Amino acid sequence: MIDRQRFEAIVREAGRMAHDLWPGAGHALDSWDKEPGTPVSEADLAVDAFLKRELGLLLPAAGWLSEETADCHSRLPRDLVWLVDPIDGTRDFVRGRSGWCVSVALVSGGRPLIGMLDAPARGEHWLAEAGKGAWRNGEPLNASRRAQFSGARVPADHLPREDSDLTLVDKPNSIALRIAMVAADEADLVATLRWGYEWDIAAATLIAREAGAEVTDAFGAQLRYNKHDPRAFGLLVCAPEIHGEAVARLAERAAELAPRTR
Repeated sequence: MIDRQRFEAIVREAGRMAHDLWPGAGHALDSWDKEPGTPVSEADLAVDAFLKRELGLLLPAAGWLSEETADCHSRLPRDLVWLVDPIDGTRDFVRGRSGWCVSVALVSGGRPLIGMLDAPARGEHWLAEAGKGAWRNGEPLNASRRAQFSGARVPADHLPREDSDLTLVDKPNSIALRIAMVAADEADLVATLRWGYEWDIAAATLIAREAGAEVTDAFGAQLRYNKHDPRAFGLLVCAPEIHGEAVARLAERAAELAPRTR
């Protein structure tokens, strides 16, 4: 396994770099759209380059998959692969809001081994190791144990009419931080019904799972990482006892929205 202390130090330094460039800390940030509605900034690229270099030195045998680096399929046969989002929640980042983090996971055999989220604007540092637990700022995490689906806390801007029995809570732009909220028992349910990338969720889903949450795709199937197409349709992270009802609630919508060639 990797040197955990060195790994944590690298991700914390990446978070510090990002924070120094964050408009919320007074930096005049250069940002633009990669494509309409998809922002990127100088900070995304700087943090990505730093992590690629330092994690490459830490574990030279590992492959690389990142939001801000062109995908190279030489990663596919590698036993170990880094999955990186240098700034997850770029919309909040460029607007000077705190709902962003640096997300890094090491994956082996399709499953995360270690994952970390560094959210310096919130003073939060999240870590998990497979089979060993999950922590925020060094304190052990215990995920939501909610047993009743109705009233479940969901980090979202609004809820569809059919989900009006659920309870809205504060929503950071970062999907990784929303997942981590379930790990910290600050939310009971996070669900998406769209294509999402592995780098967005690999670290956070390990944190949630190690804290005791249920983690699947929107259909209730297990997630796999380092696939040829690094996407999955839909995500469901929730308290274990409401997982079955959550899958049932989403089933019709997921079937309508998912590609027929799923």
